Amino acid sequence: MPLAMTPQCEVLIDGMHSASLPVHDRGLLYGDGVFRTLRVVAGKPLWWDEQVAKLTEDCARLGLLAPDPETWLADLEHISPSLTDGVLKLLVTRGSGPRGYQLPPAGSVRRLMYFDATTLQARPRAGLRMRVCALRLGWQPRLAGIKHLNRLENVLARAEWNSTEFDEGVLLDQAERVVSGVMSNIFVWRHDQLLTPRIDRCGVAGVARARLMRLAKAHGVDVQETDLSLQAVFDADEVMLTNSVTGLRRVACLETKHWLDPVISPRLAEWLDA
Repeated sequence: MPLAMTPQCEVLIDGMHSASLPVHDRGLLYGDGVFRTLRVVAGKPLWWDEQVAKLTEDCARLGLLAPDPETWLADLEHISPSLTDGVLKLLVTRGSGPRGYQLPPAGSVRRLMYFDATTLQARPRAGLRMRVCALRLGWQPRLAGIKHLNRLENVLARAEWNSTEFDEGVLLDQAERVVSGVMSNIFVWRHDQLLTPRIDRCGVAGVARARLMRLAKAHGVDVQETDLSLQAVFDADEVMLTNSVTGLRRVACLETKHWLDPVISPRLAEWLDA
């Protein structure tokens, strides 16, 4: 399958420049693989070690033989002359194999590095506008937290709005608990606590989420992973979203609820970006 190659886009497949992916790749056929998305600033991928470590952890969860960090660094060195500002993706699939769901021989993996020189928008000063999605995430603890290649739930949730009225949507699970945004993890500030939903039944545990929790704790903030109801989000003093590409952004409104001014988000954003 051909991949787009433009002056703003560069792709390595198993360390080699390539514009095609085998049609029998299991990542393409079954979503059998994992990925991470990194922001690149002035040619430097942010939080590189944390991203590679989380990718390796997700590979282990799926029984994939993760490329070692030195291999990823060699790929990065190969592609680095093309890096400017943009987005870098690291993907691992289970490679090619015979037709059917049965796993191919162990160790059969394929790695991809994909750079897109995308101009990223500045963090909105007024905050983001959110809606509650109708789609409910299904429970699958075996996959909870993993950024696997099957992102159809997110695709369908994002398809619920096409206007510029909203920037992001809140995803709930089948028990009506808040899980995340469609493209982000969610945090609320309430009663001097930083709360974020547990990611133990569904959802993606982002690198920015883990980084913020670690740094906030290091600064003496009470951070809790907990079951979070939609009402708890409405009752929050401040609501924030994290994403490895866009960083931390505060929410200005969710449906009819408005938060006019930031409370703790400037401090948290400073810690996350440091």
